[in-house]
Amino acid sequence: MSDITRVGVIGCGLMGAGIAEVCARAGLDVLVREIDERAAAAGRARIEKSLGRAVRAEKLAGPDRDAALERIAVTTDVGDLADRDLVIEAATEDPDVKTALFAALDAAVKRPDAILATNTSSIPIAQVASATTRPAQVIGLHFFNPVPVQNLVELTPSVLTGEDTATRARAFAAEVLGKSVIIAKDRAGFIVNTLLVPYLLSAIRMYEAGYATAEDIDTGMRAGCAHPMGPLELADFIGLDTLEAIADTMHGEYAEPLHAAPPLLRRMTAAGLLGRKTGRGFYEYPRR
Repeated sequence: MSDITRVGVIGCGLMGAGIAEVCARAGLDVLVREIDERAAAAGRARIEKSLGRAVRAEKLAGPDRDAALERIAVTTDVGDLADRDLVIEAATEDPDVKTALFAALDAAVKRPDAILATNTSSIPIAQVASATTRPAQVIGLHFFNPVPVQNLVELTPSVLTGEDTATRARAFAAEVLGKSVIIAKDRAGFIVNTLLVPYLLSAIRMYEAGYATAEDIDTGMRAGCAHPMGPLELADFIGLDTLEAIADTMHGEYAEPLHAAPPLLRRMTAAGLLGRKTGRGFYEYPRR
């Protein structure tokens, strides 16, 4: 049985909010840290909206929603995470940002047995662990979006992660949150993105070269391969800036041409066309 009861989450964007929600619904005390009061309020509203959707879909009872919300607090002070048993970082997919955050967490979190986890989808775990004085307690816990719906967690120990940390983190994800856990080696992209990202980049190259329309590429993979979303739809859902960052991390480690971000992807991110979150990517979407 897991000994983790107090969880901290760094960041309350789509991923951080989802992680906070599933932890609170599992009965845990959750403290979310955001960069400022505006971001904290937006994050809290995101969690409330998601829980409201679960109630309307009859996947959650009203009293359970209220209880989950009572278990979630939001702060702007990283020092408030001092008593957490586990802190999960869910900030932007940028190595410099993540290493700076782990250095700050190392100083802030006072429990000697606390686990510091990163939700990175591609950055090597040893890289962020090296920013701390306790690399044996750093591990990757990669959730998938939307976290309340997607059942998978990639557990990624680094060469520095202690066996006890890996055991406790796996018990937390599997027994407390009820997620399916797969174990990945600490290589850029882990399991899922090592397979997924080249596929998405290939679809972008196909579209860029004029092989077919975005709609026909996506319909081909939905109807021909029974994929729930086509690759360009999925790229928009992930966020084109996030996809570019993952591709750059993987290309930096492996130097494989199939990991190189296509010119069209770079032009779109430079123009702020990031997919669903900005209202336009390969498709247009209602602004949130």
